[in-house]
Amino acid sequence: MSVLGSLTRRLGHRRWFAAGARLLVPADRLVGRLTRGRVVALGLIPSLIITTTGRRSGQPRSNPLLYVRDGDGYVVIGSNWGQTHQPAWALNLLADPGAEVTVGGQRIRVRAELATGAERDRLWQLLVTEWPAYETYVERAGGRDIRIFRLAPAGPARPTDGA
Repeated sequence: MSVLGSLTRRLGHRRWFAAGARLLVPADRLVGRLTRGRVVALGLIPSLIITTTGRRSGQPRSNPLLYVRDGDGYVVIGSNWGQTHQPAWALNLLADPGAEVTVGGQRIRVRAELATGAERDRLWQLLVTEWPAYETYVERAGGRDIRIFRLAPAGPARPTDGA
């Protein structure tokens, strides 16, 4: 892990860091789009771009997210930087669990599974190992259920070039 990556993980607990990072999400989306998903979060943390279907609009909605690998799948969390409301992408997944992720320049169809019980506990440990600030986000979320999703591949990976 780079020095900058380590610093980012330490600062993740700070309220000002979360507020500032939320402001950078549009720029992160743009960089992800321009690099066809090869660079997300400046490469500081493992990140993917998830594209869900808007539950009200029916339109594709893309968001950069930190992820951890779990076998052949990906694990993401609806922490929303510790805000008291659910992120829209998580609500979209509940309405339609079919989505697409872009990881390292590959687009992969996935099916979201909401983690519960012992499986949620296991995935939580993977997530806080990668981003310890999730512990702080739980405190800030004011009792909101922070959802964890396992994204299972639902088709072969395709390069983002030419698509």
